[in-house]
Amino acid sequence: MNKEMIISSSDHETRVAILEDDQVVEVFIERAAQRGVVGNIYKGRVSKVLPGMQSSFVDVGLERDAFLYVSEVVNTLEAFENLESGDDEDEAEARPASAQNGAPEAAGDAGPSAARPDRRSRDRERDRDRDKPQPKIEDLLKEGQEVLVQVVKEPLGTKGARVTSHVTMPGRFLVFMPTVDHVGVSRKIESREERSRLRGIVRQFREEHGFTGGVIIRTAAAGRSEADIVNDLSYFHQIWTEIRQKMETRRPPALLFQEQSLVTKLLRDLLTEDYSAIRLDSEPEYRRVVALVERIMPTLLPRVKHYTKEFPIFEEYGVQAEIDKALRSKVWLKSGGYLVINQTEALVAIDVNTGRYVGKRTGRLEDTIVKTNLEAVKEIVRQLRLRDLGGIIVLDLIDMEEKKNRQRVFQEVEKELRKDRSPSKALQVSDFGLVIVTRKRVKQSLERQLTEPCPYCSGSGSIKSSATICYEILSELKKIGQDLDGQGVVLRVNPDIARALKEEESPLMRELQDTLRKPITIRPDVHLHHEQFDVMAI
Repeated sequence: MNKEMIISSSDHETRVAILEDDQVVEVFIERAAQRGVVGNIYKGRVSKVLPGMQSSFVDVGLERDAFLYVSEVVNTLEAFENLESGDDEDEAEARPASAQNGAPEAAGDAGPSAARPDRRSRDRERDRDRDKPQPKIEDLLKEGQEVLVQVVKEPLGTKGARVTSHVTMPGRFLVFMPTVDHVGVSRKIESREERSRLRGIVRQFREEHGFTGGVIIRTAAAGRSEADIVNDLSYFHQIWTEIRQKMETRRPPALLFQEQSLVTKLLRDLLTEDYSAIRLDSEPEYRRVVALVERIMPTLLPRVKHYTKEFPIFEEYGVQAEIDKALRSKVWLKSGGYLVINQTEALVAIDVNTGRYVGKRTGRLEDTIVKTNLEAVKEIVRQLRLRDLGGIIVLDLIDMEEKKNRQRVFQEVEKELRKDRSPSKALQVSDFGLVIVTRKRVKQSLERQLTEPCPYCSGSGSIKSSATICYEILSELKKIGQDLDGQGVVLRVNPDIARALKEEESPLMRELQDTLRKPITIRPDVHLHHEQFDVMAI
């Protein structure tokens, strides 16, 4: 698969697009005034402990208090061992560490043939620990207590950020976990000699510098020089020393460590040989990227290209057009079918329709439906990644009669989801074409990043019809008519309602005058909302 990274950078905003085979699949946006907080480390103060929810609120200096679960306070070693087990390591290797609750890469033994007495021993110990009663949040934290936490999920809507006490700091070749004391190696590094060499480098550095904390050696470290590994370790040692000093001297809430810039973070976590080009339109950002790539993957340096045209880079490569489409609910398929994507507070609903596609003249209806569904599945997963939709996602595919076709389409869903870096799971729940997908949500979707609720309809997408408002006026005047003193009544309404009262709802106007037994003057006012009206006696 051919990949490209398109970077548009200015003093106020940085936008990054990932292209796969010339299709935009992911977009990242960071604004100077609204930088993300995932990966940041804070010294916070517990503001409230909730025994009923086994969680607590922590004031870290953001607009809303952060949320800390009891499981994010304890079981640190178990969390490390879960990482070491190698579960979902393909996904974990690819996705940024700052976008997940844990390290960006699993670690483990070389393969099934390797002896694992230590692993089995730890598994038995962990099973015994699970049988023990778990600590309660009220026993671990008290109101006013100072805590060190890291943000693992951005504030979403009315919810505050989610935080953990299991701090994780990713580098290019290593991941540092200061709350544990263990060295793990990615099981993708199969050579015993290489695994031993890398462990030796890490252990020697720890002994020489009194460096404590857990380290996971990432797959990218295989074959790298000792200087490269030590460089990561020195960076962690320096940063963690600074964090500890700030922890001792600063009063909460305080920011102790801020995650690196968007471009640096993405290159650190995503850059592989699959990328044929990295294109940037900013000279200063280009120089920074060249220096970073030269350090972490010098073989890819010729692929870093400075875009110098006056025409915007996102327009040149079709990214802006895809962003604009991603803000609409309807998505057309090449065959003529289309998707309708509706994002709600509880879930995302995606409906598939054949639209203009009528299939082949000699074909069966079932074949037409299956082809539409297969095409829709590929586009759905691309839209999930592009729009960064998360939580519960319901796919309402077109009904298929044959079980083998339903299974074929479901397998296509699972296949496409494997391309997604964000953890997800699909479940076929009925014979009617419904598929439920759960996808980890870490930050706001593209729509919520780039848009805001309509001030006219308050985000509902609809307003009351003119006829409805006219009948509400009739009801209101009947209710207050006896209290209206004076010779007449002035009705101040939106111009659309004024037109309706004079034209299609003119019989209602006559009924109003008969009810009040007074002349009614309609006064259009462009400053009034469509649903607003005022009644005044004169």
